[in-house]
This record gives sequence, structure tokens and C-alpha cells, in this order.
Amino acid sequence: MSSLSFLAGSKALKRLQREGLSPDVFKLVAGAAGGPKWLVLSQLDRLLFGEFFRERREPLFLLGSSIGAWRFAAASQKDPESAITRFEDAYIQQRYNVKPSAQDVTDESYRILDEFLAASGQQNILSHPTHRLSILTVRSHWPTASDGHLALSLGLAGAGLANVLSPRALNLFFQRTLFFDSRLSPPFLRAPSFASVPVPLTPTNIRQAIMASGSIPLVMAGVSDIAGAPKGVYRDGGIIDYHLNVPFLPPDDDQLVLFPHFEEKLIPGWFDKQLPWRKHHADRMSNVLVVAPSPSFIASLPFKKIPDRRDFMQWQGQDEERIRSWREVIQACRRLADDFHEVVAKGTIADRLRPLF
Repeated sequence: MSSLSFLAGSKALKRLQREGLSPDVFKLVAGAAGGPKWLVLSQLDRLLFGEFFRERREPLFLLGSSIGAWRFAAASQKDPESAITRFEDAYIQQRYNVKPSAQDVTDESYRILDEFLAASGQQNILSHPTHRLSILTVRSHWPTASDGHLALSLGLAGAGLANVLSPRALNLFFQRTLFFDSRLSPPFLRAPSFASVPVPLTPTNIRQAIMASGSIPLVMAGVSDIAGAPKGVYRDGGIIDYHLNVPFLPPDDDQLVLFPHFEEKLIPGWFDKQLPWRKHHADRMSNVLVVAPSPSFIASLPFKKIPDRRDFMQWQGQDEERIRSWREVIQACRRLADDFHEVVAKGTIADRLRPLF
């Protein structure tokens, strides 16, 4: 049984079959939104950023939405494996009252963020020798700018209905805002199909930007008036860029994108979860390699599923049971890292590749 699935777009398929899997074929790593689902990737992240990309000398762009941005903020520390461990430990130790408020969840999220950033984490990101982090958020337009439950709920309902007609209609409710490492402009920044407000990351806004990217509407409070960005309330980047249906690289760029993902299925936007006809653009994914737990591996996990936010409800008032289950999943997912390592060491990627579309 293969633990990992390797799904490649058309360009990526040809290049990997020809040259094999090595850190130098990649220009960018993508990280999607997904909350606790990220725990299935924590062992693979340790391998990728602690070993696979360790000797890299060329810039490596990291594009993260929501929990993807948090993962990459941890991976951009001087000791990425230790930072990922701190992030993992702090994350699984979340504890709430039976009915936590949005502020309760926000306060706990800041605790998690500060736990793995520690004293020098923000500076580590901005001075990393190779990593160039980009963080996806959205700036909310009224009524989605309100943290009042009724107004925000109505705004989200309106956005959901508008999205059925067209994803572009979400621009009435949200504006994509990209916080990026200004030492080197990311390759997607000026793409015609990537409409965004670019804001350089600085020591005064990076903590807020990371928090905003994961601020789930109704679950957490929005982040207001981030330094250096247009005034407003910023929320979870996954609202628009859930699984990153974006033009990662220019069409003439022959390098690839590594996309470690929670599962094989890709959903473009947060509001597309119930729209099975809404798919990623194949041309944007042509140079992408998606690496994800195989369905058979997921079926072998405790409760035959990966962690998700519903676990907080399932184990409400039973935090120790949830924590024990999540730790079992994390331990089992060591197989994903081992599988990736073996494919690289033995040069067997060509035998494992499947077309993404």
C-alpha cells in the first residue's frame, strides 16, 4: 500500500519523468487552507524543510493561505523542525469552553502563533536566506467587515449565493490582499488573473498578517487595520484561495510547484465546498506536483479520517481524547515522510506519478 499519491500536471509530469524528483526543480511550495487537516502533513513538512530543501541556495517562494501560511511561517525559522514541533504541540493543545466566543478562539490562536514564532521568529522569516513567504488574506467589505453575528452571517450568505453565479462576484464582499516578502517579488504577483492588493511584509505587520490569514469568519475575530495595508478588517485567505486555484508561475517558466496537500481532492474556494462542478484551472496547475496521503492511507488512520474542525465538537469536553487521537494520526503520518524520502533516494518518482487531471 502506497502512503503517498503523486499527482502531476502535464508539464510537471513530463519534467519529473525526465529528470526525477529533486529540490532544484521546484521554484515554489504551496500551502492550502484546512485547519486541523494540516496535522497529517506535519511529519512531511519536517522532512521537506528540515532535509529536502536544507541545502538549497536559490530563492524558494512559499505561498500559503490560512493554515498553509502558518505552516510556512514555522518552516521559515532557523530550526524548522523544532519550530514545526512547537507549532504542532501548541496546536493540538487547544482547549475551549463548551461554547467559546470568537474572541476566545482568537486569543488561543495568538497563543499558538506566539509559541512557535518565539522571540525571533518574525525576523527569521524576513531574513531567511532562501525562503520568500507570501501570505494570502482577504479584506472584508461591509457587511462581512462586521464581527456582529447577524450582519456577518448575512454577509457570508450573500457571498455564498454570489459565488454560485461566479467566483468573481466575491469581489463585492472580499478583496484579496497579498502580504509578501519584498526582497524578491513572487512570480504570481503581476499575473493578470491574480487580482490582489500587494502589501510588503515588515516586522510591524507580519504577526497580524499571519493571524489574519487564518481568521475564520464567525469562528474568530477579524484583524483590523494591519500596518502598511489599506484600512479594514482582514480575514481568512481561504475564503477566496481555499486550495489555491492561482497562476503560480508564468506560462513560460519551466520550473515546478510542490503542493503538499491533505488529500487528493482540490476545492478552489471556501464557498465551493458544495459546488462539485467548480474545479481548478488545468492550465494553472500544469507545472504543479500535488503530494497527498493516498485514500488507502487515510482509511488506515484512527476513525478512518484526517483531523478536521468537527473534531472539536465530537470531543467537546473531552480534550484528552481528541489530543490522543490527533497524536496517533501524527505518529502514523511518519509513513508519509518515509515514503517521500524513499522515492527521492531510490529515484522511483516516474513509477509513482499519476496525472492530476
